[in-house]
Amino acid sequence: MAWNEPGGGKKDPWSGRDQQDTPPDLDEVLRNLQDRINKLFGRKPDGGGGGGNAARLAGMIGVAAVAVWGLTGIYIVDEGSRGVVTRFGKYVETTQPGPHWHWPSPVEAVTVVNVEQQRFVEVGYRSGGRQQAVGSLGSVPREALMLTQDENIVDLRLAVQYQIKDAKEYLFNVLDPEGTLKQVTESAERSVIGNSTMDFVLTEGRSSVASDIKAEIQEILDQYHAGIRVITVNLVDAQPPEEVQAAFEDAIKAREDEQRLKNEAEAYANEVVPKARGAASRLTQESEGYKEKVIAKARGEAGRFERLLAEYEKAPDVMRERLYIESMQEVMERANTLMLDVKSGNNVIYLPLDKIRSGRGAADAAASESEVGSVSIPAQIDSQDGGAKAGGGRASSRGRDGRGQ
Repeated sequence: MAWNEPGGGKKDPWSGRDQQDTPPDLDEVLRNLQDRINKLFGRKPDGGGGGGNAARLAGMIGVAAVAVWGLTGIYIVDEGSRGVVTRFGKYVETTQPGPHWHWPSPVEAVTVVNVEQQRFVEVGYRSGGRQQAVGSLGSVPREALMLTQDENIVDLRLAVQYQIKDAKEYLFNVLDPEGTLKQVTESAERSVIGNSTMDFVLTEGRSSVASDIKAEIQEILDQYHAGIRVITVNLVDAQPPEEVQAAFEDAIKAREDEQRLKNEAEAYANEVVPKARGAASRLTQESEGYKEKVIAKARGEAGRFERLLAEYEKAPDVMRERLYIESMQEVMERANTLMLDVKSGNNVIYLPLDKIRSGRGAADAAASESEVGSVSIPAQIDSQDGGAKAGGGRASSRGRDGRGQ
C-alpha cells in the first residue's frame, strides 16, 4: 500500500513520522549537526549542554562566513591598468598593477580601468570595422558637413585615437567620456574648419587641419579634467558634398592643368633665360673687348702720328718723301699688277707665281704669257725738288718681242 493512499495513516514512508506532526525544533537540528561533526572528528556525542554547543557552532560558522567575506576583497590589477577603489560610492584611492585587498562589498568596490588601451572615436562616419575601405564608409551628415571660411560646405570625416591618462578623472569628472569626446571633437572641428578655406582643407592643409583639431580637443578636455589623452587625429576623408562632386572634380582637373602649364612654362623659362643671359654676357664681353681694341689702336695711331709730327717738323721734305715711298710700297704690295722697267731694256716678263701657287690654273698662267696686257709704269721721283711725278704713262707690249709704243 502506498503511503499516501487512504487508510495508510498518512505517515511518511522514509521517516515513519506522521505528516501532521509539527516541524522539528532549531535546537534539535543544530544538535544533530554537532553530533555529526563530532563523529566526523572521532569525538563522542554530548547529550547535555546543547545550547552551548549550538552557540559555539554558530560562532564558528560566523567566523567562517567572515573569513570568506574577507577573501572576496582580494583583487589583482593587471599590467597597464589601474584600480579605482570607492567606499560607499566615494573615491578612496587608485591602486597600481599587482595584488591588492579592499573591504568587500557592500563597503568598498573596485573598478579596473585599462589606461594603455588605444580607443577610437569616429566622427562624421561609421565604419563598422577598421579594415573597411574609405569609399564604403557610412557618412553621418549631421557630424560630417562643415562650413568653411569662404562659405563652402565640406564633408569631413575624422578618427580620433585616445588613451586614458587619469582613471579617477575618467570615471568621476565626466558622465559619458566617449560621448563628451565626440562632442568636443565636433566643436573643435567646426572651429578649425570655420577659419580655413575649402581649397586649403582639401589640398595642402590636410595635415595642418588635423594637427590644429588635435590641439584644440586636448585643450578642451584638459579644461574638463576628463582624464583623456588624445594620441592622433586622422583625417580619413575630406571632400565636397555629393551634390557638387562632379563640378568639383572638373574644377580640380582645371587646377591641375593650370599647374601643369605653369610647370612647363617655368621649365621653358629655366632653359631659355640662362641661354639668353649667356649670349648677352658674351656680347657684352665682345663689345668690351672691341672697345678696348679700338681705343688701344686709336691711341697707338695717335701716338705714332705725334711722333711723325715731331720728325716732320724737324725735316719736312725728308718726311714727305719717306711717307710717300712707304705709302706706295704698301699700295703696290697689295696690287695685282706686273711692273716693268722700260728704260733698262730688260723685257723679261716673270710669271705670276702667286697665282700659280694658289692653284688658279694653267689657263691664267698661259694668258699672262700670250695676252697683250697693259702694265703700269712706276712713278719717278724727282730727287732735285723732292716731288713725285707720275711717269711713263701706260706701256703696251705686243707679242713676245717686247717692243713698246
